[in-house]
Amino acid sequence: MKPTSRTVRIAVTAPRIAADRPHHPDHPDAYEVLDRAEIAEVLALWPQGEPHADFVCMCHGDRGVALYEAGGERIRSAAPTGPLRPLFDPLDPAGLPARHRDRWAAAAPAALRGYAADLARGATPGPTHGVPPAVVFGWLGAVREEPRDAAWLLAERAPVRLLAGTPTDQLAWAVRETDRAGLEGAVRFFASEEFTTRHPKRRRVPDTARDLLLRYARSHRPADLPVLERRLLRAPEDRIRRS
Repeated sequence: MKPTSRTVRIAVTAPRIAADRPHHPDHPDAYEVLDRAEIAEVLALWPQGEPHADFVCMCHGDRGVALYEAGGERIRSAAPTGPLRPLFDPLDPAGLPARHRDRWAAAAPAALRGYAADLARGATPGPTHGVPPAVVFGWLGAVREEPRDAAWLLAERAPVRLLAGTPTDQLAWAVRETDRAGLEGAVRFFASEEFTTRHPKRRRVPDTARDLLLRYARSHRPADLPVLERRLLRAPEDRIRRS
């Protein structure tokens, strides 16, 4: 049995791209490949008979592709060159990053698939008029089968971009309307820099929504609780104390 046949996970550290070269704006520096068919495709193109293919040093930030077995031990590593290069090219429509982004876009809520498809291509997205913030919260908080694939950065940024321009009163009302996945997304957004850097007058949240956010964070995202307690100010009638 070849050592590579034990591969269950592939970790990719993307090559640095020069400023004057085209690149996808939301391509992550690092991502994973877990899909069995995609792993098999990589292994079919894996360099054979190259004496240094097993020993590409990645300890000083070198970029490359690493194979891992189920126990977490690294099996082999190599640079994404030769036949591997197009497979890991962020701009190749047939490459793995493009496939991951397309899969992410296809899983978006129906009202947001066009927006997601534009972002997956690296294009400026069209308008998304009329999409309720509760839907966007659910999109942000949805559990993804492969949360560290090449679309993970898009999965974080895309919903936040939509929510960032939404008034706080609309966001607070959406917290009351959303489901559990939406609460996950809502807590992540309200604890994010996009919300916490708003002017204090725009961080005032009515008690009902505030309590829902704090309760969910306390049970499911305790690391976010301190920032929510500090940055979520109470309803508009509450005074803001100056330090």
